[in-house]
Amino acid sequence: QVQLVESGGGLVQPGGSLRLSCTASGRVFGIWPMAWYRQPPGEQREFIAGIYPNGETKYQDSVKGRFAISRDNNKKMVFLQMNSLKPEDTAVYYCNIKMAGSVEHWGQGLQVTVSS
Repeated sequence: QVQLVESGGGLVQPGGSLRLSCTASGRVFGIWPMAWYRQPPGEQREFIAGIYPNGETKYQDSVKGRFAISRDNNKKMVFLQMNSLKPEDTAVYYCNIKMAGSVEHWGQGLQVTVSS
């Protein structure tokens, strides 16, 4: 009943920028915490940024000062602005929404490759 669709991934050179978008649709009533996770090749999925309905944000230390999460509650969207990208940022990026009863939904995943 809930779908998250991501867009904006791709190939970028080190030091470059990308902006990821995620749109929620279906039975999403109200405003819920949303977040971005990533899974580097051969590694576990990890939390990188989250945002609460009131706009409060959290970041993994490795992306603080480089990434910025934001949301548009009216459009039910969450964004991840990624600046000063490094090769170690290469991963599949997933958006997430946490709803009532600890129910979570995930986006389809976007490949972000940082390489020269």
